[in-house]
Amino acid sequence: MTPETIEAYGVRLRLDRLTDVSDTAAACADPVTQRFLPGLPDPYTEESARWWITEGAPAAWATGGAAYAIADPATDRLLGAAGLSHPVAERGQAEIGYWVAPWARRRGVATAAVRALAEAAFAAGTVRLELLAHEENTASQRVALAAGFRHEGVRRSAGRSRDGRHDLAVWVRLADDPPGPTARLLPDLPEGRLTDGVVTLRRVAPADADALYRLHARPEVVANRVPPVPPTRASIERRCRLAESRWLAGQSADLAILDAATGTVAGGCALMYDEPATGQAMLGYSMLPEARGRGLATRAVGLVAAWAFDIGLARLWAGTRPENVASQRVLTKTGFQREGLLRGRLPGPDGTRVDSLIFGLLPGDRTT
Repeated sequence: MTPETIEAYGVRLRLDRLTDVSDTAAACADPVTQRFLPGLPDPYTEESARWWITEGAPAAWATGGAAYAIADPATDRLLGAAGLSHPVAERGQAEIGYWVAPWARRRGVATAAVRALAEAAFAAGTVRLELLAHEENTASQRVALAAGFRHEGVRRSAGRSRDGRHDLAVWVRLADDPPGPTARLLPDLPEGRLTDGVVTLRRVAPADADALYRLHARPEVVANRVPPVPPTRASIERRCRLAESRWLAGQSADLAILDAATGTVAGGCALMYDEPATGQAMLGYSMLPEARGRGLATRAVGLVAAWAFDIGLARLWAGTRPENVASQRVLTKTGFQREGLLRGRLPGPDGTRVDSLIFGLLPGDRTT
């Protein structure tokens, strides 16, 4: 069992007290806390907080878990909460969870608390800690990375919210994992963007759904999708909502291409990190009709390629259908070299198969 008080990394983890009632109620009534912790009462009142302090938290301890208030060591004021739940003794496993009050966010409180509690849990014999987060809760996933957890996958429909069920991102830390933050396969863009003054690339956001649906629903873009089926509006909205989560997991860097002069979305570009073990990623891109023929795609691909090699990738590859001459022109202008034809590689319409031309780019090949 972990100790009743843990003090490390600038935070204090201690037992809840009745003097925490008003702060607990205010923090747990916060819309962000409510959104990502749907099991909390709504509305969350001081009576709810009192129940947690007198009954809920003691029950967590009694069942082999832990429930701590996160407090400021200097003032002892409540900053949040952290705990262990769902212990599986025979596996040496538990789930770690936390929330941070609005007045304590963006100060590293959550990372400090998770690190401190994880170390205490490992010292007490736990071998594996799981941190489960709503896929849209990217702040929590950034805490997981900063606290040394690694992305392990997704549990489909494992979470529930007030309007249905949702997937949970699974982050795991083992007792013998190295200390410190987890190195990211795909770091954030420098200052949040790439630009050459003509085009700008930034991470896809939920507000991009309209433009990206218009782009990916176009017949000529659908023809190059895998499989060549028009996307639903819901699938594009989901892609935009989860872009940051998939970036943090090291799966893909999903980018909106903007006309730098107007700030409007001109197209999309995605870097799929398909082979981390070999340092290889796939690049794909498409442009809206009004942005074509202006060299914007070539500029965008050049910017992404430069960033990819800067963060340590060794090779980029891209595939096009043989008849997609415009896309091949973009690749060759950027320095990609044609490497071969894979016959029948991709699914085509009505059960057919289509060929794919493969292009590759090494760091020394770049021309833009």
